Amino acid sequence: MKIVISELDWPDGAELLRRKGWEVRYDPEVWRDRTRLLAEVEDAAALIVRNQTSVDEELLERGHGLKVVGRLGVGLDNIDLKAASSRQIPVVYGKYANANSVAEYVVTAILSYCRPLFRASAEVREGRWDRKRNTGTELYGSSLGLIGLGDIGHRVAVRAKALGMKAIGYDPYVGAYDFAVTESGIRLAGLEQVLEEADFISLHIPLTKQTADLINEAALERMKPGAILINSSRGGIVNEHDLYRALKRSRIAGAFLDVLAQEPPDKEHPLLTLDNCWITPHIAGLTEQSQVRTSEMVASEVIRELEGTASLCRVALK
Repeated sequence: MKIVISELDWPDGAELLRRKGWEVRYDPEVWRDRTRLLAEVEDAAALIVRNQTSVDEELLERGHGLKVVGRLGVGLDNIDLKAASSRQIPVVYGKYANANSVAEYVVTAILSYCRPLFRASAEVREGRWDRKRNTGTELYGSSLGLIGLGDIGHRVAVRAKALGMKAIGYDPYVGAYDFAVTESGIRLAGLEQVLEEADFISLHIPLTKQTADLINEAALERMKPGAILINSSRGGIVNEHDLYRALKRSRIAGAFLDVLAQEPPDKEHPLLTLDNCWITPHIAGLTEQSQVRTSEMVASEVIRELEGTASLCRVALK
């Protein structure tokens, strides 16, 4: 059998597939060449992608022998689940494999803002010794707002609690006695209340028709002037034009964005001109440990599907 891996993957998963005696075609750049990608999947039994490959109806139709699609991560907005379901092609994903890494990214962003150690160190190297400018802010007693209380949101709340922060969260699918709430002490509230009360707001929701532009001008106007927005979920949830305007006039204090509507952004993207906006290249879930876990997990679940056993990490297709 032929397995196509169209994006960046750690070698651990491919090695598991090769041990089965299968042909593994790994080209982390093939997603950029649509014609070549279509040709590769024609005789493939499995396709493994990250977030750049558009697994749409055309691709699934061309891959007439596809038996499974694997997603190296958790976001599914680049996969046409309806088209996969109609062709009875299961989709498996790296369930929880990078959750710790994303949670630690959020905590790192918060600490980076409160204690600007890199800036202070750079200034000392330049011969400056400005203690007042680099006076930080304590996290203890501050409020963390979580929008989305799935596995990652829960892990962020646990870490925030250890730092003495108070967590308030919004998730229409989570109740008062769900695990994320009872085990982390999150106080459930409506979206507007979270926006108004939190000192730090972290997004942990998928990109859907309902969540697109959720953080828009109206939402930003509700936030505290000193609030920090963190988005490590999906670009498109935050309206970047509205965010630029809010940051430009200091309506909120700052934003950490690991995801954007277009990745990578144009060099002229207005958010890149702001000192109070920190953009990273979609790395929240990227640590050596998480990528080994993700690579091995997705490969193992693809193997299960190809050998006739339903994966425990199947996406529920409608």
